[in-house]
Amino acid sequence: MLKKESSNETKFKLGGRFVFFATNNINKFNEARAILTKYNISVAMLRVKNSELQNDSLKEIAQTSALEIFKKYNLPILLEDSGLFIDVLNGFPGPYAAYVYKTIGNSGILTLMEKKTNRTATFKTAIVYCNSKNNFKCFEGEIIGEITNKKIIDPSISGFGFDPIFQPTGSPKVFAAMSIAEKNLFSHRARAMHSFAIWYKQHSK
Repeated sequence: MLKKESSNETKFKLGGRFVFFATNNINKFNEARAILTKYNISVAMLRVKNSELQNDSLKEIAQTSALEIFKKYNLPILLEDSGLFIDVLNGFPGPYAAYVYKTIGNSGILTLMEKKTNRTATFKTAIVYCNSKNNFKCFEGEIIGEITNKKIIDPSISGFGFDPIFQPTGSPKVFAAMSIAEKNLFSHRARAMHSFAIWYKQHSK
């Protein structure tokens, strides 16, 4: 049963530690859940339709979106925003990765990268936890890798976004060819989620 713990500060409990991951991407949710369950943190997927903000800061986008959703649902919200920063393209697409993926996709990025010898890129993420209008906590993560020369897709693995063209440093595989367990050893999202989980266990009651 969901209980409001205090009239001054909004805190919730649902069978112990429980958060709502606001996303419409089941793949992101599955990756997050695989990590949080190891910390005995229960998580539910909250499908939402929020404003598609445009900002140069992943942290600002995540904070604004988390507050917007908290005000609507009055639940402890976990929200993530990620970007792909390609060195030779001056950080493009950066925080606009979702829009760029929808418009030109992986093929468009590969076209922009034709004949480029420097293929270094960084995936970055900002995860924000919000449990009141004035209570935010941000956790960031990143992973350096490179853009491949072609899309690499394993039909048995459900990669998404730019996963088919991003190969993290130290791995023989692109993200799209990894299982959730494998990807969580490398990914920007996993690094930020681990940081959140450690902090949350220390501060939740």
